[in-house]
Amino acid sequence: MAQSSPRTSRPSRPGATLEREESKLWRWLLLFMILLAAGFAALAWERLEDLPYHLGPLALGVLVLSVLLAAYAYGRRREVAELKVLLQDLQEHVGAAPSEDQLDQLSQVIMRSQRNFKELIDSFDDAACAVALDGTLRTVNRPIAEMVGLPYTALVGQKFFDFIEEPTRADFEAGIGRFLERRHWTGTVRVRLKNSTRNLFFDCVLNAIVKGDDVVGVSVLGRDVTEQREKELRFTELFETLQEGVYFSTPEGKLLDANPALVRILGYQKKEELLGLDAGALNLDPGQPSVLGRAPDDRGGVRTREIRLRRKDGSAAIAVDSSRAVWDASGNVIRYQGTLVDVSEKREMERQLLQQEEFRRRLLESFPDLILVVDLEEGYTFVSSRVHDLLGYQPEDIVGKKISEIEDHSPELVTLYRDVARENKVFASAEYRARHRDGSWRTMRASASPLFDAESKLSGVIISVRDITTEKKMEQQIVQGERLAAMGAMIGGVAHELNNPLTSILGVGELLQDSVTTDTGRKQIAMLQQQARRAADIVHNLTYFARPPAPGKTRVNLTEVIERTLNLHAYSLRKNNITVDFLRDPAPPFVEGDPHQLMQIFLNLVLNAEQAIREVRDRGTLRIRLGNKGKSAWASFQDDGPGIPPEILPNIFDPFYTTKRPGRGTGLGLSICKSVVKEHNGTVEAANAPGGGAVFTITLPVATSN
Repeated sequence: MAQSSPRTSRPSRPGATLEREESKLWRWLLLFMILLAAGFAALAWERLEDLPYHLGPLALGVLVLSVLLAAYAYGRRREVAELKVLLQDLQEHVGAAPSEDQLDQLSQVIMRSQRNFKELIDSFDDAACAVALDGTLRTVNRPIAEMVGLPYTALVGQKFFDFIEEPTRADFEAGIGRFLERRHWTGTVRVRLKNSTRNLFFDCVLNAIVKGDDVVGVSVLGRDVTEQREKELRFTELFETLQEGVYFSTPEGKLLDANPALVRILGYQKKEELLGLDAGALNLDPGQPSVLGRAPDDRGGVRTREIRLRRKDGSAAIAVDSSRAVWDASGNVIRYQGTLVDVSEKREMERQLLQQEEFRRRLLESFPDLILVVDLEEGYTFVSSRVHDLLGYQPEDIVGKKISEIEDHSPELVTLYRDVARENKVFASAEYRARHRDGSWRTMRASASPLFDAESKLSGVIISVRDITTEKKMEQQIVQGERLAAMGAMIGGVAHELNNPLTSILGVGELLQDSVTTDTGRKQIAMLQQQARRAADIVHNLTYFARPPAPGKTRVNLTEVIERTLNLHAYSLRKNNITVDFLRDPAPPFVEGDPHQLMQIFLNLVLNAEQAIREVRDRGTLRIRLGNKGKSAWASFQDDGPGIPPEILPNIFDPFYTTKRPGRGTGLGLSICKSVVKEHNGTVEAANAPGGGAVFTITLPVATSN
């Protein structure tokens, strides 16, 4: 009777129900594995995304690998089930030859199983292979074939050292003995292919292939870490060669590792000395927390700051610290890594530069001249603080402005700048008049020279300015004094020459008076004698004023000295319609002094009163009063001019201070008056009269009686 097919006519066996339950259990187990992998991926996704090593794809990889393994296990489970059925059929027909269908079916199952296994290991990104104990390759996956550059069929059955330069056959034979004892090994293997100079690195897991109790081969699974090792090598080289200090520390601040630059910065010879220190050993202040540590609540963000570290010799090292945290898989800070840039020399240079800058500033502050620096665009780039004393401005009022934009700028100063900047003159100078912020004018002398940069290129002009107003007025005073001295000598000669004809006129007039009989003639002769005597008095006063002062002081009648002064200036007073109201005291005051110097004081006061009146009206009155007050005698001169502005009243006795137009005064008259009065142990005061005009009062000690 013909044999029926095992799948169609075979009656139900008692184990069929058990197999179905086993299959159902397998399906539930595989489904549970997939769900477990999916749950793990979902729970770990956010935490892995937060890690700094980009491990987020790991969860997805675990899920994919679980699905692949489940599919492979399910396929293998089906194949095993079919093989069990075939084996059972064979057992039931012991002694009977298998049918062709059964052999074909068994062959297809075996081939499909091998193909599924090949596809599975080819799907791995890591290298996988099986090697016999003599080095023969039994199977390899796709990454190995691509790495060697040969197809699968060309590799299987060949010795692996036919394609690989390192490890060598000797290395393989030397290590196989130790492997057979343990039957498992993990580690990093360096591989170099033949006809290649590049070293490859693999993290390998080796397991023994056992048949019975004997090891017949080795299964190898290796992950390519060449790029990682090269990065580590480059990092190590960078770590060792950087000039900046690089460190790793615990959260508390204890050093875990340091590069040679940091060891050198801190003055140590060996890294081990530095790593053996306590966390606070680098602190300059022992009681302070570790300078490289952080607070427990610090989450490890990037921190950049300047710190001071203790060197081995105890000195301070100033460094810029930039650090951040490294986390573990749970998100906890496990260490800090950072760089230390030594800025000790930079800070020392900055300190020296500040000292030099302070020295330069103080030098310029003490320099009597104003220093100006003007660039090639005619803009002020530096102005010393002396500008406030000379012109009343602050440096910031001028810096940044152009030389021609300053109010009341001097054309001579602009010309001086351009002569040096454009005509390349080595040195130039000029005098000019500048207006002070208070409205007064000053005479300045400027000296300019070119300013060069570090490359010896012209970058601007440096100008020093000195106020020579006082020197100019002193020159004028000297010239005026020489002129007055010459006039005094001339007046003395003229007076002497006039005395002779005046004496003759007076003598002849007296002779004629006796010979003339008519009243008209006598009156004319009397008028002639009167005018001749007046002329003789004027000549006598001129001689008295021009006479060199006698040494020492004498008892002087103030009334007489003032009368002599008025006689000298009578013509000018009459010409300008100025009336003199001189109230003479019946008991004239006497003082101890030099009559010539006192006469000069009174003449200056009369001249000032005359000029003040002429500024506001065509006629006026000068009131002169004398008196005694205790042990002092006083004389006051009051005009009805415009008076003295209150803001300049405190300055009118200063040398060269004048409110008159140029050419009308030197500003020395009142200053000389004050000096002469002071030499006579007296005082001079100025004030405004209640009814208008100015009042000058001179007080002198009363002379003792002879």
